[in-house]
Amino acid sequence: MGITKGLPEGFNPQSYDVIVVGAGFAGAVCARRLAEACGDKVAIIERRDHIAGNAYDCLDDAGVLIHKYGPHIYHTQSERVHEYLSRFTEWTDYNHKVLANIHGTLMPVPFNHQSLKLAFGDEKGEHLYQKLVAAFGEDKKVPIMDLREKNDPELAEVADYVYENVFLHYTMKQWGKTPDQIDPSVMGRVPVFVGDDDRYFPKAPHQGMPAVSYTDLFEHMLDHDLISVFLDVDARDLLSLGDGHVNVCGQPYGGEVIYTGALDELFGFDLGALPYRTVDMVFETLDEDQFQPVGTVNYTVSENFTRITEFKNMTGQVVPGKTTILREYSRTYLPGVGETPYYVINEPQNIELYKRYKARVEDILNFHVVGRLAEYRYYDMDGVTASALELSDDLISNH
Repeated sequence: MGITKGLPEGFNPQSYDVIVVGAGFAGAVCARRLAEACGDKVAIIERRDHIAGNAYDCLDDAGVLIHKYGPHIYHTQSERVHEYLSRFTEWTDYNHKVLANIHGTLMPVPFNHQSLKLAFGDEKGEHLYQKLVAAFGEDKKVPIMDLREKNDPELAEVADYVYENVFLHYTMKQWGKTPDQIDPSVMGRVPVFVGDDDRYFPKAPHQGMPAVSYTDLFEHMLDHDLISVFLDVDARDLLSLGDGHVNVCGQPYGGEVIYTGALDELFGFDLGALPYRTVDMVFETLDEDQFQPVGTVNYTVSENFTRITEFKNMTGQVVPGKTTILREYSRTYLPGVGETPYYVINEPQNIELYKRYKARVEDILNFHVVGRLAEYRYYDMDGVTASALELSDDLISNH
């Protein structure tokens, strides 16, 4: 693997079998698989000055390992994804736990047995818990809509508490919506966990953090003689799409192009920009060993930030006397000015706009879109890895 900043003088795209745009999970997985399985020579074009996409992590000035684009917690139920990524890293045994700060009291979310007792007091909380067990059984995740359908005023009280204190205000901050703009069907899916398991991903058999770092995982994945990575290069300066073909550096390109960037951006937003939420990430290093008891605390009824992450609690890193926290402030994404689009706004008119952009590339048989931005959908890390494995399966089988 070679990683260089900028394109070398005389860069010739025709000397590569595959050009990948983006060095995040989608691009890196496809690049590695095509290099290994097909012997393809691959060039990865990356706009940023680093690999690993939004999973990029690095040491800050205090020596604390931070996730520059917000916390990334690995979890998956997919054996194939886990087996593939485990080629490039070992994993810690970290199990993610989230607390909600509700009027100054820290309660587990999803809302569970312990949360009930913290919210309603030991006696009433236990009484309500036993009613939930009788109605739904133990170790079940139950949507609050199901609680309301029991026509039991006490279960409705639990549903109302969770809706108001865990979901409503947090959702308003995260998505910039007023209560009347929040889809009732989404509200009804907010879960209560009938049990004591306080892990955020209790169903995921594989979870943890890379033993070294996410960036280290990517360095191993891209460490192949047939893969070259070019940082600080904007694909829009190289790519143009014509009728049924893709041009690279002004010439028709006959190899495969795997594009993981935003389609609306590639076309200069000429049909309009696809809406996203972005996040202002505010890091702070504190002169103490630990700031909070878990990796993430959601501020569900107070503050204008959504959550605080403390990285040492997730990575297990030991840095005596120092810790770094991250506050996240969600807001509307402004296109074309260098902001990071994080969360797709999954509304019908936006999906229709995406489909209009996607239709423009569907007759270009060697141009493939994959990943969070290119597919205009929210992915966890395992989901985007699975999508890249699927695309590379198709390309390998048709090689």
